[in-house]
Amino acid sequence: MKILFGREHFSAGLPWQGLAPLLPEHEIIACSQADIARHISDADIVVPFSARVDRSLIEQGHFGLIQQFGVGLDTVDIEAATEAGVWVARLPAGNTRNADSVAELAIMFMLMLSRRLPELRTAWQEGRWAEPPGFALTDKTACILGLGDIGMALARRLQAFGMKLLAVRNNPEREVLGIPSLKQVFGPKELITALHEADYTIACIRYTPETHHLLNAEAFEAMKPGSFFINVARGGLVDHEALFAALQSGHLAGAGLDVFWEEPVALTHQLFQQNVVVTPHIAGLTDAFYHQGALVFAKNIGRYVRGELPLYTANQIAHCRSSRR
Repeated sequence: MKILFGREHFSAGLPWQGLAPLLPEHEIIACSQADIARHISDADIVVPFSARVDRSLIEQGHFGLIQQFGVGLDTVDIEAATEAGVWVARLPAGNTRNADSVAELAIMFMLMLSRRLPELRTAWQEGRWAEPPGFALTDKTACILGLGDIGMALARRLQAFGMKLLAVRNNPEREVLGIPSLKQVFGPKELITALHEADYTIACIRYTPETHHLLNAEAFEAMKPGSFFINVARGGLVDHEALFAALQSGHLAGAGLDVFWEEPVALTHQLFQQNVVVTPHIAGLTDAFYHQGALVFAKNIGRYVRGELPLYTANQIAHCRSSRR
């Protein structure tokens, strides 16, 4: 089968061809996002990565599986895929090292903002020593939005920093084991209450139409004055104009962002003139996720080829349209 990847490589130095030993009977085709339409008619399996797979592309092809190499499916028209008889599947964050990688980046943001890295660079260049003072994570309170694989991976790590933890999740009554520093779990309707006491708010929640702009003006106003906001989930969760207003007014002390309202984002936006630390959507792009994710990816491709139901699906179809399985 021909497996089409909608990006030239996973990341610099980590090519998709590196997956070939795990997929010995398949042909790997890698192209840019702009060229995916040119190759779509030959593909049996499509791996969007960051490419958009819309209704037009789905109707153009004969492929029966859209298998994401990652968690996010916001660039895939799942409704159109379901109507066409195409499976849509993702990789889980928990057993692929994706959650670990994303949690590490969230902590990097927290440390960079707490220790005032931009100001430290200026002090170094100007020859000023022993300033500015920073904030320790110890004894501070973090509110984790979402206690899925990523949220739990982050909670375990923040516990080691001696932090007090709060969380917001869909099922707050569900027991959380192994995190004694998790003091309280709130439901979605208690979001505003949960935000009041946190020195750090970290978005790890899945993006859906229901969570669009979950972090809006009301939410930012509810956050503790002088606190920090981190987003390692999806840009659509945040009303970026409301975030800008909260930073510009000084209500929030800073933000760490790996994801944005559009990608690539215009670097001239006024938000980036505030105390904001940014990375270009790379939270999961690590060697650990590439190698461990590849194993789960290859197993799911194998299930599909054998005519078995793929795992980690985002839709349900009665019959797969592909005749090449």
